[in-house]
Amino acid sequence: MTRHTTSLPPDYFDARYAADPDPWNFSASPYERDKYAATLAALPRPHYEAALEIGCSIGVLTAALAPRCATLLGLDVAEAALAQARARCRDLTGLRLMRAQVPGEWPEGTFDLILLSEVVYYLDAGDVARLAARVRASLRPGGDVVLVHWTGETHYPLTGDEAADLFIRETRDSLAVDRHVRTGAYRLDVLRGR
Repeated sequence: MTRHTTSLPPDYFDARYAADPDPWNFSASPYERDKYAATLAALPRPHYEAALEIGCSIGVLTAALAPRCATLLGLDVAEAALAQARARCRDLTGLRLMRAQVPGEWPEGTFDLILLSEVVYYLDAGDVARLAARVRASLRPGGDVVLVHWTGETHYPLTGDEAADLFIRETRDSLAVDRHVRTGAYRLDVLRGR
């Protein structure tokens, strides 16, 4: 399998959603269901004032996370995914969805939770460093960052372990690992502001 060497461009994701409206089977996969439950269970707080979900895709995890947040901003690079997320989450209050390609495009504001579920490995090392800087600048004091990544082989610029380890190294001056969970398929890291 040939791996990409640079961050994946928006047209990679546009093509995936054009070929299949749920290309990673977010809505029906037992893997995704279990991973989402573990992600929500790992959150250190029962409620957050302002959360940011990077890579919200079709909104399956978004819909489960939103009731625990006064406000939740979901970002994705693919408009087709956001259209599905808008339909799935249309009755949720405090939720905004926005098209953005991180780390170059970034929302204003600060957050007490930033969730990066299966997105960091789509970036190359330089963009992971830029993403880490964005997260550090946007995280409220004492805020939480949650990383979740599949640990199998990928053709993305980074593996799940490489992506998580690099992000953790890039934020070690301001974030500490509070919890690390590894299953046979994914890893989950909870980082807390120092």
